[in-house]
Amino acid sequence: MSESQQGNARQQILLVAKQLFARQGYRGLSMREIAEAVGVSKAALYYHFKDKEQLLLAILDAYLDELETIIDGVCLECTDCRTQIQSFVEEILSQPVEQRSVIRLSSQEFTQLSDPARQAFYLSYHQKFIDKITAMIVRGMQKGEIRPMEPALVVWALLGIMYPYFYPSHVAEVMPTREVAQQISRIFWQGVANP
Repeated sequence: MSESQQGNARQQILLVAKQLFARQGYRGLSMREIAEAVGVSKAALYYHFKDKEQLLLAILDAYLDELETIIDGVCLECTDCRTQIQSFVEEILSQPVEQRSVIRLSSQEFTQLSDPARQAFYLSYHQKFIDKITAMIVRGMQKGEIRPMEPALVVWALLGIMYPYFYPSHVAEVMPTREVAQQISRIFWQGVANP
């Protein structure tokens, strides 16, 4: 198998496993089921990932890289905090539900990881996601756009408003359209904006 084919096989495994983890959770899924869903043997699956934990971590790490790129991008494109936050919300909610549900998956399945894996993921989660949103909020406070508050509380308030849209089951209730993303941003901003 060529390197290109190996890379494609790995990406296909990650894609299918992400969908299965989102639907069934970490405990409810076996490597055999993943292999069957991908259409490969268990040996082929284990060639790419030594175990289920390594597979989950690969999914989580890839999404953290994507989140970091999104946040860095909106911070470069937009000068004011309000526009950065609105762009961030729109970018996340415009993703397919299987993609954005990785945020929920990471928080729900975090305890299933071994201690070393949990520590490594926690560090990466903060560096690539939480700390970057916090920095955005702090810059907004420094510019006087956001009133002085505990930055961590502001970050969790923003993510808390978005959290229902990280569940696949909520898709049929309210589709996270651009208008919904803008409403979420307005609700958040009304609570934190400097009067």
